[in-house]
Amino acid sequence: MTRRLTDVERVDWIALARAPKVGPVTFFQLLAKFGSPGAALKGMTSLGADRAAAEHELAATRQLGGEVLCATEEVFPATLGELSPPPPVLSILGNTDLFTRPAIALVGARDASAAGRKLARIMAADLGRAGLVTASGLARGIDGEVHAASLDTGTIAVLAGGVDQLYPPQHRDLYDAIREQGIIVSERPFGHRATARDFPRRNRIITGLAVGTVVIEAAQRSGSLISARMAGEQGREVMAVPGSPLDPRAAGTNKLLRDGATLVRDAADIVEAVSTQSGIDGYRRQASLPFDPPNAANSTDHGLPARIFEALSATPMPIAEIATACACSARQCAAILMELEIDGRAVTHAGGLASRS
Repeated sequence: MTRRLTDVERVDWIALARAPKVGPVTFFQLLAKFGSPGAALKGMTSLGADRAAAEHELAATRQLGGEVLCATEEVFPATLGELSPPPPVLSILGNTDLFTRPAIALVGARDASAAGRKLARIMAADLGRAGLVTASGLARGIDGEVHAASLDTGTIAVLAGGVDQLYPPQHRDLYDAIREQGIIVSERPFGHRATARDFPRRNRIITGLAVGTVVIEAAQRSGSLISARMAGEQGREVMAVPGSPLDPRAAGTNKLLRDGATLVRDAADIVEAVSTQSGIDGYRRQASLPFDPPNAANSTDHGLPARIFEALSATPMPIAEIATACACSARQCAAILMELEIDGRAVTHAGGLASRS
């Protein structure tokens, strides 16, 4: 059941989520096995969790006027809670009431054309007037135009670094305005400076917050296409604005359309495309864990961990298929994979996949 946590419980959630050997998948496996983050921290001292650092992160975030939300809480964004797995914790600055309204992710090129920028502003403003919140990544180009055009109606900026780490620096005024009128969001710890590997995680949060993702301009190898792929994997509507075949900034969006994305020309097209999803009452999710609790009684097959490790490769494979190949249940397989990941020998991925580390 969703509920507000005490500060002791909140620090336990943060400490477990930030432990060096724990990713979102392992976090929820541990939660299912031990029942609570506090019990997991006591039962698995080898995780390297740092409660003092977690206490500092919570205090620093609150000093900035924010909060660290945990995935079990009612105020946690419902659409993110539907992901498998959701981010265990989310740092936020701003008005959490916006999480109760349906959102549209609008993303695109940093070196956007003047026409693309204008369309982003028009779409964002019109979506706001239609009652929808916008979500984007506070980058140059399309992202910045989206946020600026929907400040008054509601916008969410997702950062690749901590909520205190503004990037790019020229968006300082926009960042401050979103803090006052919208929401700044990050999955990463307070003070964390973004690296290249943080941006795909940021993109997963952007699309996870939204019922649909619109790509306005994107080159053939644009990061916005990764966002579109993630949105599709999350079961969300993927939309794209068509462009001239002669413009390289339209190559990615045109490919999305060729591959089955919904063609949109304006906010009305977007609203129509997500109409069945944007009517969900209150966006309250059914609370669930992405993995069933592993069996308390472990298998007496002492060779099973070795077989599971042998079945892993550098290519992520579904845990269910690994379990079938090793003649064990998915629960047994997930529990052993958790131990292998803690030992640094395996990696579990979102979507129920696993590979060698």
